[in-house]
Amino acid sequence: MTTRRDFIRKSGIVLAGVALSRSMMGNAGVLESLSYKTERPPLGKRNFTSKAVEATIEQMKQKIKDPKLAWMFENCYPNTLDTTVEFSMKGGKPDTFVITGDIDAMWLRDSSAQVYPYLSLVNDDPQLSLMIEGVIRRQSYCIGLDPYANAFNKGATGSEWDSDHTKMIPQLHERKWEIDSLCYPIRLAYYYWKKTGNQTIFDQQWKYAMSRVYETFVQQQRKDGTTPYTFTRVTDKQSDTVLNNGYGSPIKPVGMICSTFRPSDDATIFSFLIPSNLFAIESLHQLAEISDKVTGDHSFAQKCRRLASEVKRAVEEYGKKRHPEYGEIYVYEADGFGNQLCMDDANVPGLLSLPYLCPFIPEGDPIYQNTRRFVWSEDNPYYFRGKAGEGIGGPHVGLGWIWPMSLIMRGITSMEKEEVAYSLQSLRDTDAGTGFIHESFWKDDARKYTRKWFAWANTMFGEFILTVDHKYPELLKRSFDV
Repeated sequence: MTTRRDFIRKSGIVLAGVALSRSMMGNAGVLESLSYKTERPPLGKRNFTSKAVEATIEQMKQKIKDPKLAWMFENCYPNTLDTTVEFSMKGGKPDTFVITGDIDAMWLRDSSAQVYPYLSLVNDDPQLSLMIEGVIRRQSYCIGLDPYANAFNKGATGSEWDSDHTKMIPQLHERKWEIDSLCYPIRLAYYYWKKTGNQTIFDQQWKYAMSRVYETFVQQQRKDGTTPYTFTRVTDKQSDTVLNNGYGSPIKPVGMICSTFRPSDDATIFSFLIPSNLFAIESLHQLAEISDKVTGDHSFAQKCRRLASEVKRAVEEYGKKRHPEYGEIYVYEADGFGNQLCMDDANVPGLLSLPYLCPFIPEGDPIYQNTRRFVWSEDNPYYFRGKAGEGIGGPHVGLGWIWPMSLIMRGITSMEKEEVAYSLQSLRDTDAGTGFIHESFWKDDARKYTRKWFAWANTMFGEFILTVDHKYPELLKRSFDV
């Protein structure tokens, strides 16, 4: 029985475990005394090069006083372009396939998040703009193939997961239904359009894909008690399969959208995943605006807004609770019957990342602030603290494993300068000397980590540094060598 982690091993990229880079052969003092040599591939072996990204790297290296932090930014920010982007032109249109890193497949979520930090530069680099347009076109093609799938192959090659009990086709790498898989491509296309004014991405392929998005969201409200999607897998990992013959836990159809899996690719316990439903509200409003202003489909725009309002009302009624310590907070999952799960997972969307993905929930929102205090505390069962650091993890890797993504997201969404500084310090000190961000590290020893090639986390770290430069530039003038 094979798990996703076994698949990573079989693909030739091993869980790092206690893997040590050349920089980790000495103690901390020796490590800090080393000169920081780039860990990027040689220029001729990089998958894609952007003059705007390269210029940004040079500018930021001049701004960042701490040599290790500058080195990490240089390694991480371009990691998606250096190692994961496969760009080409097909029929006169750009096509971009983006792998996650150590898995040779394209996740709708990861690919969107991997290129999003470059959007601010697209007007300075036509080739970068074309590459991201290719991502959007590839994503709309993928959604048209199957809106229930989370990950796709470059061609009809089949997958490790072909034996899953769901409607697999050769173009799919995996078919786990996750709400955010459909939200992320809308977010990317929306902000790309806002930045560039390019409307050519909203073609017939896009419109067909978006009709499938809307149809899928409505189907997964499960108002008639049925679903066209089920999923089971023969596995020894409980969170990799779904109970009740692939249907999931029962829900009361109150208007929210069911998500069979979380953004971690773990099965939900209660199918109304609150962060993803809130993300869907934002995506539906973005889709409505595109439909009104670009495609001219005002009827579709109205349907999107009505669905968003229905989901929002249900979240307000069933997605919150009054916590005895923190006051009113958002819960992580619910079922509409009154059962709720109070926790957070490091993956994005999560409760911590709500203002990042959902502008209608600002950082200063009282309920968000209450929720934020809850998730970054020992009252969250997946918050861990140890000798190496503190942060949020999740069941995907297991207890005691902290995800740097939670430290990044805490910093991006913070309203307190010293909290941001703490995230910078923590991320700098938990890279195990590799110069890269990993999926997770052991709470008592950051030399034990998972996934040495995780492009989403790397590029998001670069995004965090750029956010710090915008909000608190004085922090980049600090030395974090302690």
